[in-house]
Amino acid sequence: MPPRPVDPTFENDERLRWVQSIAHLMDSQFTLPGTRFRFGLDPILSLLPVVGNLTSMAVSGALVLTMMRHGASGSLVIRMVLNILLDTIIGAIPVLGNIFDFAYKANDRNVRLLRRHYAEGKYQGSGKGLLAVVLVFMLVIFGLLAWGLWEAVEWLWTYGGQNWW
Repeated sequence: MPPRPVDPTFENDERLRWVQSIAHLMDSQFTLPGTRFRFGLDPILSLLPVVGNLTSMAVSGALVLTMMRHGASGSLVIRMVLNILLDTIIGAIPVLGNIFDFAYKANDRNVRLLRRHYAEGKYQGSGKGLLAVVLVFMLVIFGLLAWGLWEAVEWLWTYGGQNWW
């Protein structure tokens, strides 16, 4: 009788360990000296208006897509995407968004959700259908953000330039 396949776990899957290490880099890689407060590249990137938030959202989206390929259920993926959207939308607000980015840590939250999902034995295999839907959704959000940036620059160029001369 052939050996029974081992159910994948978070620890023995190299790609899921990669997800965890990237999430750690984005949300809690560094420690504020003299404290236990941790932060990552996400709040640092958010200091760059628009570009920083789009970059963080793209990395977070790639992490969710990887998690989807490894059996994250539809409801879990929706919770993960909501974490990313909340981080992106509130993170886009000047000053308040920067403070929020230091505290919220959407990627770490998503990894904890996936670990719990695996621990409960809810692993489902590939989520290719949902992957396509989430990818289209993320592209639409990215497109809307890019369009908003374009409109803001165009408005500044058209109306803001009148007062500069």
